[in-house]
Amino acid sequence: MGKAMLKIVTGLVIGVVLWVVTMALEFPPVFRWLFFGYAMLGTVVFLILDAPNLKPMSGVKAVGALLVFYAVMCTVYIAGASLWPQYDPEDEKGKIDKILKPKRAATEQGKADELIARAKALDEQAKALAERIKALGGDQASGAQAAGGPGAPPSTTGAAGGDILKIGEDQWQLQECYNCHKLKGEGGKKRGPELDNIGSYLTVDDIKQKILDPKSWMAEGFEKEFEKGKMPDKYKDLMEEKDVVALATWLVTFKDTSVNTPKPIKKK
Repeated sequence: MGKAMLKIVTGLVIGVVLWVVTMALEFPPVFRWLFFGYAMLGTVVFLILDAPNLKPMSGVKAVGALLVFYAVMCTVYIAGASLWPQYDPEDEKGKIDKILKPKRAATEQGKADELIARAKALDEQAKALAERIKALGGDQASGAQAAGGPGAPPSTTGAAGGDILKIGEDQWQLQECYNCHKLKGEGGKKRGPELDNIGSYLTVDDIKQKILDPKSWMAEGFEKEFEKGKMPDKYKDLMEEKDVVALATWLVTFKDTSVNTPKPIKKK
């Protein structure tokens, strides 16, 4: 009996030590109870080892004892398993969302601030371009094109012509045409053709039509991109007539035959 009491006391001490350690490590209460239960289970096992041997059984009595033992063990295992923290996907998802929510909010705010700053910068550029066009008199691009015949680019001699080309180049940058088209060896992501020799194929009117109505012309070899509508149909709303004329006038000056600019095919 004294030996059994010593094992019980030892098991209790170990259980208390495990409880204190897990509490110090900030384990959840369910884990503290779990470790304490393991200590008690170990104590029971050592007590059973000292128990007297059972008398041999046979026949129906042995089968009954086996079934009772099986039932007891199943109950113990099921009850023990129920003490474990149960995994709930929705609960875990809620925990993850709680952790990530501040980081997501900070990221989204950063993106929003970046977009707002970019929009303000583009707005300032657009206002500056509008003032320059207004200073030119507004209709010089159209008048120059008419003077040179249908589709002819305005004269680029003198201050006025130079300003029109500069405005056209600024529009190329402002509308970010370089994202899809390569020009002077820069830009392009193969969504659109290189334009270094576009002036050899199209007039100002043709380029203007393409900008305002992307489906009006198709580049040879870019049939898939044409069908998918890769060139956005938004510039008629984003750009004023004068901006489109300036951009077309600037593009028509590119006639570098060493660059394999695809042949434009009229679709409308």
